[in-house]
Amino acid sequence: MAKRLIPTLNRVLVEKILQPSKTVSGILLPETSSQLNSGRVIAVGPGARDRTGNLIPVSVKEGDSVLLPKFGGTQVKLGEKEFLLYRDEDLMATLHD
Repeated sequence: MAKRLIPTLNRVLVEKILQPSKTVSGILLPETSSQLNSGRVIAVGPGARDRTGNLIPVSVKEGDSVLLPKFGGTQVKLGEKEFLLYRDEDLMATLHD
């Protein structure tokens, strides 16, 4: 069992952020409510190379919150946790407070 998964090339390992199913006051939210499909970056690869061999770094870093596409990504299960593996260009945006 791997202790740490390190993505290759321009891939990014993301842990999906599950939105709460009810509010603080106890109101249950429907699954179809408008929620952001977001995640937290766990690990990033070193980046990809262009045609001339120059390194193109990944645009996010560990700990960033990102907006994920509705579909895509490769599911990875490490122990009891599930993660998603995306290419850097598949991530839609970085979320800031």
